[in-house]
Amino acid sequence: MATQMQLPLSPADHWEVQLLLHGYCTVPDLVPPAQVAALDADLAPQFEETDFCRGDFYGEYTKRFGRLLTRSEHAAAFVQHPLIIELVERALGAWCDTVQLNLTQAIEIHPGAPQQMPHRDQDMWEGVKGETEYLLNVMWPFTPYTQENGATLVYPGSHGARALDPSEPDMSVAVEMVPGSALIFLGSTLHGAGGNSSEAIRRGMIVSYALGWLKPYENQWLAYPPDVARRFPPELAALVGYRQHRPNLGNWEGLCPSVLLGEGLPDRIGAVDALRPDQAEMVGAFRRGLGRANGGR
Repeated sequence: MATQMQLPLSPADHWEVQLLLHGYCTVPDLVPPAQVAALDADLAPQFEETDFCRGDFYGEYTKRFGRLLTRSEHAAAFVQHPLIIELVERALGAWCDTVQLNLTQAIEIHPGAPQQMPHRDQDMWEGVKGETEYLLNVMWPFTPYTQENGATLVYPGSHGARALDPSEPDMSVAVEMVPGSALIFLGSTLHGAGGNSSEAIRRGMIVSYALGWLKPYENQWLAYPPDVARRFPPELAALVGYRQHRPNLGNWEGLCPSVLLGEGLPDRIGAVDALRPDQAEMVGAFRRGLGRANGGR
């Protein structure tokens, strides 16, 4: 009896297995270090000008700012990295039609910063937990991440249904990595920034993706209004919110908001249904039933 040859896993298959098994994975050499350095150089003056955060969660030895697609022409390549987008769609696609950008945030943790409280990013939404994944995060280091300078701490196996366990996991891992690598983790995975006991600044970027029907962490339409998004490629404009999510969510005047990115709007606009197939069938069946009740007129 002939045996079937087992095909090797694709990169997306491999990292998806790791992500679902552990709640996170670290992908080495995902982009050239020079590409990271170019983005870091663009953002360096803005780190310099940004005030330290206020509040125990953000961290008073930490600087943060968003809207990175407007701050560097290099940011889009990270946001739209093909492997990342494929993993996002695999991780979240069961619960939405389309995914959206949740945030881009540059982070700089200074010496003396204490450890951040362990948390799950999914808890920003009051939805059912343990069944649905709401988001996926990608941490891109601009400087080496080490245990001493505050590398992100993740708690392996703390994701999915295990997020409902009221006891905190015993073991955390400081994810050490170098520029060019990426830490990918689910919104249900317990994590937090480590404390910076070194004399060096730890700098990086978090890019987050969420279900297309959620209210995102960063208001994408204010971050990238039409006059900005009009300069984006269509796929990037869609990712930051210029597309509807069925049924009719995120519309503008009953139309897909991508109409705002064209050369001009028509003088008169009529709303157009954007329904899921099951909803379209239900509405159609109701309409057909009315027709029969009225004698086929």
